[in-house]
Amino acid sequence: MVSEKEVEKNEELEVEETEATEEVEASQEELLQAKVDELEDQYLRARAEIANITNRNRNEREQLQKYRSQDLGKKLIPVIDNLERAMETEVADDQGQSLKKGVEMTLESLRHALKEEGIEEIKADGEAFDPNLHQALQTMPAEDGVAADTIIQVLQKGYKLHDRVLRPAMVIVAQ
Repeated sequence: MVSEKEVEKNEELEVEETEATEEVEASQEELLQAKVDELEDQYLRARAEIANITNRNRNEREQLQKYRSQDLGKKLIPVIDNLERAMETEVADDQGQSLKKGVEMTLESLRHALKEEGIEEIKADGEAFDPNLHQALQTMPAEDGVAADTIIQVLQKGYKLHDRVLRPAMVIVAQ
């Protein structure tokens, strides 16, 4: 026969065993929850990183598209300069006038094509000097009615592609 003490002891052991089992299960559940939280955090970070990469790639593609004409524009600017110099020459006969008219039409076509690509002449004559757009080659004393830091003469035209300077305007500035 089993005494009451032994029954009590067995019951205590069973309770302790049950409590230990519950503690182990709770501990395992906490570990599993921590692992789930960690994996969820990694997943969210990976999604955010993918979104950032996607946005960065889209921005880079937009920049490449916007400035794709930069190299061509830099190569064509001297051509415009030469055509403009050709327009400044005096011609005496009809043949020379016809040639000059053809050069003028070519120059206008080239300007129009560059404008369609976003390449524009930088406004300089009479404007306030802006070191981001203009390059001062010389300064001269300001005349009456001309404010200091005003461009009084353009020596070479400048050009920009959207907001990017391809060639600054070479200018003389009033001081």
